[in-house]
Amino acid sequence: MRFTAVNSRDAMRQVREALGDEALILANRRVDDGVEILAMAESAAPGGSDAPESRERAPAAASPASAAQPAAASAFEAMSARLLDEMRDMRALLSREQGPQEAATGLREQLLQILREAGFGWELAGEVVSALPEELAGHGVDDRAMSWLHRQLVKRLEGLDDEAAFLDRAGIVALVGPTGIGKTTTTAKLTARYVMRHGTRPVALVTTDSFRIGAHEQLRIYSRLLDVPMYALNADQPVSDLLARMRGKSWVIIDTVGMSQRDHRVIEQVAHLRGGDAPVKLVLLLNAASQPETLEEVVMRYRQAAQAAGAELGDCIITKQDEAGRLAPVLDIVMRHGLRLLFVSHGQRVPEDMSVADVPALVEQALESRVAVPVSTARQGATESASRSQSLLGQGRRLSSTLQNLRQRLAGFGQLEAVWDLLGLPESVQQRRLEALLATYPTDGQAIGMLWGERRRVKGEHWSMPDVALDPEGVWLALPLLQHRQVPGQQARLEEALHRLSVSVHLFTGLPDGEAAGWLEQQALTWCSQVRGSQRVEHAGERQLLSALGELAEPLGDVSCRFRGAPGRMILSSLPVTVTLKAGKGVTQTISARAWLGEVRDAESGRVQAKRYWISPARLGHDLQALLLAQLQGDALPQLTRRAWQRLAPAELGEVRPDMRLLMASGLATVAAHLDLADDEAAMDLRAEMLGLAGGRQRRRDVALLESLVQLFMVRDAIRHLGLGEREAG
Repeated sequence: MRFTAVNSRDAMRQVREALGDEALILANRRVDDGVEILAMAESAAPGGSDAPESRERAPAAASPASAAQPAAASAFEAMSARLLDEMRDMRALLSREQGPQEAATGLREQLLQILREAGFGWELAGEVVSALPEELAGHGVDDRAMSWLHRQLVKRLEGLDDEAAFLDRAGIVALVGPTGIGKTTTTAKLTARYVMRHGTRPVALVTTDSFRIGAHEQLRIYSRLLDVPMYALNADQPVSDLLARMRGKSWVIIDTVGMSQRDHRVIEQVAHLRGGDAPVKLVLLLNAASQPETLEEVVMRYRQAAQAAGAELGDCIITKQDEAGRLAPVLDIVMRHGLRLLFVSHGQRVPEDMSVADVPALVEQALESRVAVPVSTARQGATESASRSQSLLGQGRRLSSTLQNLRQRLAGFGQLEAVWDLLGLPESVQQRRLEALLATYPTDGQAIGMLWGERRRVKGEHWSMPDVALDPEGVWLALPLLQHRQVPGQQARLEEALHRLSVSVHLFTGLPDGEAAGWLEQQALTWCSQVRGSQRVEHAGERQLLSALGELAEPLGDVSCRFRGAPGRMILSSLPVTVTLKAGKGVTQTISARAWLGEVRDAESGRVQAKRYWISPARLGHDLQALLLAQLQGDALPQLTRRAWQRLAPAELGEVRPDMRLLMASGLATVAAHLDLADDEAAMDLRAEMLGLAGGRQRRRDVALLESLVQLFMVRDAIRHLGLGEREAG
């Protein structure tokens, strides 16, 4: 029976309804309308009690006209059994793809419920859970899921690295915000902390609050207690009017007039603070006990006022934490608007009841203070949050965060971005800047190893796979190296890599030539070559194909890997061999080596997916698993680069130099492959964020990550050019 639906889940639902849970999937494919699945009932499969073949074979077997029928039936049964196994594997694969999706949906709803109970809004909650890693699906809300949730919130909340980052910088600071928010007390607390670090001489207090009865007197009391001078400034006076009286003061803090965010004079107030010659740093105070809607309005109005006055408002302080039932609402506002949280105030004592913002502790406190929300409400909001999380502001935050994480994680990512920045420039300018960029990349010490690409064209293309450098941690550099920029001759390339970059590890496709191998041995450098099973070697005095030595090799156990975008296991074995290398002009060189045989199996089904073979010098011994894995997993790079090359067609990017296009394509492929292979928590989070930005994932994770990166760079490029256009227009 044939079933068609918009996605695999709906098609499988139709299969189960028609044929039951034991249905066999014969084939599946993508069609214009979605997904098409061909399935049959297991009882109708060859060997089943109701199978038509089993009913029809009886009379045929009894016929005297078919002497060879038993042998044919046996062959047919064997073929049928093999087909049945493959169909079961396919069904298991589809079930495996659907299971995590269903489990992830359930876990997203649970985490969304937790965030809503804590007090986070739909927009931020939806943005967070949309990037749930597939690795967490199926385990429920356990410690690992909560740890992930905590990390996602922490990375969205920026705080001070330490108190010195704020208090040790000279300048003028003005605290702004609505009435009754605690500006005067906070002014005193900050001044006290400054005095404890630097003494009383460099600091001065300023008040502009002439409206509130006793406002001057309250701050004056603090100034006397702290032994620092206080100055009064009219609300319509620029700060520069006081500068002559405050000479010698390196840190000035201004307690401003409290105004409702709806008061039109807010803009005038900020404008006067910025109206003088001295730059003033604005810090917004947010009352933790206020309603979320009020906090949202405060941030929006004061930021608009700052923008209208030509200023920036990027820092905040949370006040009255001790009066707030929950901390999440105010943290939600700070996160969504990208404010930096400096301090948190939680009482009236000066200066004890204020501390530097401890971001992880604040997030933990917010998640612990929860109020029950009906499950039905959370589920109803899940749909709303999915659309809200795709808001322009939310997507912008995620884009910026993802790019920043990639820069921090991968050496060479900044240079990859720099290549993209050349798009749209005249070709002569592109060439000049590209030459300057590549002349100093990579820098000495940035690369310790090299994955050398094959010295022939990638199948179906007119270019060769660039070489990929490895950093001291064994991680690929994000921007590969073009082959045509390398010096000719294998030994010459190796010498340049050693002398210019201090590269000491070399991974080849195919054996090095005799001269290069001799030089590598003289230098005692580490090298390993991936070869074909048809490679001839000598073992125990006999010359044999490498693929024929499996039974003689010493088993070394297995190691986890990823192959073709899916988890696998590589079973390793090894044996000593002798290899003859060509050194040119009929000259050969024989070296003692070790052969490695790897059998890659699917992690779940155990089915053999590939066999790989390597040769390394005997002096390196048995401990080469990391190098073998690096080469195995580098197999994906040429095809990923080819996919990226096709996606980066001139129709998409405009006119672009072929070498630039290849650098961009191979760089995206290298980053995508790294993200697919890495197994640390930071990589898991970043991977999920990438797939979330792309709106889901495809059949192969590495391909899905590549597509995500293409979209990420294209959006980044569009925003960058928009910004350039705005500046030029201005």
